[in-house]
Amino acid sequence: MTRLLDRLGLGRTELRAWAMYDWANSAFMCTIITAVFPIYFQREAAATLSGADALAMIGLANMIAIGIVALLNPLLGALADYLPIKKRMLGMFMSIGVLSTAAMFFIGRGDWRMAMILFITASIGAFGSMAFYDALLPHIADEKEIDRVSSAGYAIGYFGGGLLLLINAIWIMNPQMFGMADAGVASRISFVSVAVWWLMFSIPLFRHVPEPPSRGAVEPGRHPLAVALTRLVQTLKELRGFREAFLMLVAFAVYNDGVNTIIKMATSYGAQIGLATGDMIAAVLLVQFVGVPFAFLFGALAGKVGAKRAIYCALAVYVVISFLGFFMTTALHFYLLAFLVATVQGGSQALSRSLFATMIPRTKSAEFFAFFSIFEKFTGVLGPAAFTLAVAATGSGRIAVLSIVVFFILGWFLLAKVDVEHGQAVARAAEEGAGAAPA
Repeated sequence: MTRLLDRLGLGRTELRAWAMYDWANSAFMCTIITAVFPIYFQREAAATLSGADALAMIGLANMIAIGIVALLNPLLGALADYLPIKKRMLGMFMSIGVLSTAAMFFIGRGDWRMAMILFITASIGAFGSMAFYDALLPHIADEKEIDRVSSAGYAIGYFGGGLLLLINAIWIMNPQMFGMADAGVASRISFVSVAVWWLMFSIPLFRHVPEPPSRGAVEPGRHPLAVALTRLVQTLKELRGFREAFLMLVAFAVYNDGVNTIIKMATSYGAQIGLATGDMIAAVLLVQFVGVPFAFLFGALAGKVGAKRAIYCALAVYVVISFLGFFMTTALHFYLLAFLVATVQGGSQALSRSLFATMIPRTKSAEFFAFFSIFEKFTGVLGPAAFTLAVAATGSGRIAVLSIVVFFILGWFLLAKVDVEHGQAVARAAEEGAGAAPA
C-alpha cells in the first residue's frame, strides 16, 4: 500500500493532507461554479431576466470575482512570504468562501442581484485561497515527485467534488424522497452542503501541513504591509531574471483562460440551448469521476515524456472540444464532450501548476503563486468576456464556444517558447543565493 501511495504522489502524511484541500475546495468548483448554481441562477434567481441576459450576468460575476482576487493576491502573497502566514491567509479566504456559500440558501426566485453578490464573494474566497494552497506545494514536494503530487491533488479533488455533486444531484432530482418541497429547495440545501464539506475537509491541511518559514528576518520598526509592498515591487523587477517562469505564466494564462471558460460556462450554455438539468448534472459527474484516473495518468505521463509535452497533448484535445462544441445539439453530444474534457482537464491544470513550481525560488513561493493567480484569474477575464460578448452579439452560445479555440492555439505557441531546464536552473541558483533550505 505504501509503495502504491508513493507512486500516486501521496506517500507522506503532509502530501495527503495537502491534497485533501483539493477534495474540499472542489465541492465549490463542481456544485457552485460548474453545475448546480449556474442552472439555479438561470432558471430561478434570474427568472425575471431573458436567457441571454442571465448568461451574461453569470459571465460578469465571474469577471468581477477574478478581477478582485487578481488585485488582492500579489500584496498578500508578498506578506505571506515575509511573515509565516500562508496557512492563515488560506484560512481567511476559505472562511469568506464558506460563509458566502452557506448564505446562498436564502436566494429565492428573482433574487438575481443577491445571487450575484454572494456568488462573487464566495468565488473570491475560493479563488483567493487557491493561491496560498498552491504556494505550499514546492515546500512539501521535491522536483522528482512534484508532478505526481500536483496531479494527485487534482485527482482527489475530482473524486471529492464529484461525490458531493452526486449527492446533490440525487436530492435535486428526487426532492420529495428527502422531505424537500421541490428542486429549488434541494438546490439551496446543496449550497449549504458545499459550505459544510469545504470547511470539514480543510482541517487536515491546517493540522498536518507545516507552515513554511518566512523569507528573511523581520524588519523592526516597519509595518509588515509596507515591507510586503516593497518586496512585491522588488519581485516585479526581478521577474526579468526568471524569464522562463514568466513566459510559462503567460502561456498558462492564455490556454487556461480557455479551460476555465469551458468549465464556468458549460452548464449555462447547455441551459440556454435547452438541455435538461439532469443531463447536464450527469455530464458534470461524468467529468468528475472519469477525471480521477486521467489526472493520475497525466502525472505518470509527465514522468515519461515531461510535463511540457503532456500539456501539449491536453491542448490538442481542447482544440477538438471547441470545434465539436459548436455543433452540439443533444444530451448525447454533451456527454461525449464531457468525456473528452474529463480526459485532459485535471492533467493540464495540475501539470501547469507543478511545472511552474519547479521554475520559481521556494523562498518566494507565495509571491510567485500570487502572480500565477493574477495570470490565471485576471487574464481569465478575457475568456468569459469573449464568451459574454459573443452571446450578446449573436444571442447564442455557439459562436462563443467556437471562439475559445484561439486561446488553446495561442497558448500552445507560447508554451513552446519555454526552456524548462534553464528556468529550473535559474530558480535553484536564486534559492542558493538566498540561503534557502531544501524542501
